[in-house]
Amino acid sequence: MGKLTVRALRAVLAVVLTGSVFVQVLMAWALISGNDPEDGSLPLTPLRLVTILGIGTAQVALVCVWRLVTMVRRGTVFSHAAFRYVDTIIGAIVTAALVWFTVTALNAPGQRDDPGVTLIMGGIGLAILGVALIVLVLRTLLAQAVARDTEAAQLQADLDEVI
Repeated sequence: MGKLTVRALRAVLAVVLTGSVFVQVLMAWALISGNDPEDGSLPLTPLRLVTILGIGTAQVALVCVWRLVTMVRRGTVFSHAAFRYVDTIIGAIVTAALVWFTVTALNAPGQRDDPGVTLIMGGIGLAILGVALIVLVLRTLLAQAVARDTEAAQLQADLDEVI
């Protein structure tokens, strides 16, 4: 991975992480200060809490991607240390799906006249779980690459002994 690509990705990650922290702070302030009274149309307090948690899952994934990019740049991504970050990303995505299903459940009573919205939101939750499955497949590929790298290192060591 080139230096320009790494810098561009890190810039995007930094902007998204900064923006998400800003949004979390604003939502937490709205909860703490009580300046935004609920009109009863939506359960805003639970939605805000769930949204803050959902943004937190994205932040966890962003930090893990940052760490993986660092490992790629150093050439150490094909090691067992990378699994910790990939597993954390998978957990964050699954948590985000659960958070989305919670938002869907909180929103469902207001959608009795149009249940299609709830079905679409449920489909989005399934799509989020699908992303977790894709990352799990990529984790399997990483495991195969690490195993091949370990095997190649062992074969090289054996060859060095023979020579």
